[in-house]
Amino acid sequence: MANVPEGLLFRQLLAGRDFAAGDQFATAMRNHVYVIGDRSTGEVLLVDPAYDVSALVGWIDSANLCLAGVLATHYHADHVGGEILGEHVQGLIDLLELADVPVHIQQDEVPWVVEMTGAPVSSLVAHMDDDVVEVGSVSVRLLHTPGHTPGSQCFLVGDNLVSGDTLFLDGCGRTDLPGADADDMYTSLQRLASLSGRLTLWPGHHYSREASAPLEEVRRSNSVLSRLERDQWLRRFS
Repeated sequence: MANVPEGLLFRQLLAGRDFAAGDQFATAMRNHVYVIGDRSTGEVLLVDPAYDVSALVGWIDSANLCLAGVLATHYHADHVGGEILGEHVQGLIDLLELADVPVHIQQDEVPWVVEMTGAPVSSLVAHMDDDVVEVGSVSVRLLHTPGHTPGSQCFLVGDNLVSGDTLFLDGCGRTDLPGADADDMYTSLQRLASLSGRLTLWPGHHYSREASAPLEEVRRSNSVLSRLERDQWLRRFS
């Protein structure tokens, strides 16, 4: 359950269940989309909208909320749309046809997102590490966590950490794909492991029995967060 202070709207949606129902590929991929916003103003951000963006926008409309922007964790098609494993996935380009909103990405990810999705550069807002995106009175802190991709980023809001494919409840994102780097992943995982244990970790995929967990628990149970020196970690996990 999300650690939700007064005023924060935070929802986790699962592809193939909460939207894109009946889409076998979406069901198999088990992607999470997050809705983050300000309850008082009704303004929200969508994190990694893909598969059935019209249903996601419809969900926002039916809840009497207003889409103010998109946060993208990284460029892979199952998170922002494009071609993957012979499948075409809806994403940013489809959403931008429905809503003219800014897409907040890490600056190193810009060329990758453009190539994967076809989204215009004019719709992308490139961010540095530790930038903050405001939605109403809610602040979302952007953490640059390269490793899975050059511009992977995680989001801190309240006591919640949305980790994309950088860190799962069990394991971490792959480092053998284009743009990935195992050495960068080690650095990023060490950074996340150093954050407050009171945070709740919300991953980009539902790969574990639970949909979220306290970061303190993940530090104890997830072997990729083992207290290993860099060379030891690389020999074991790269």
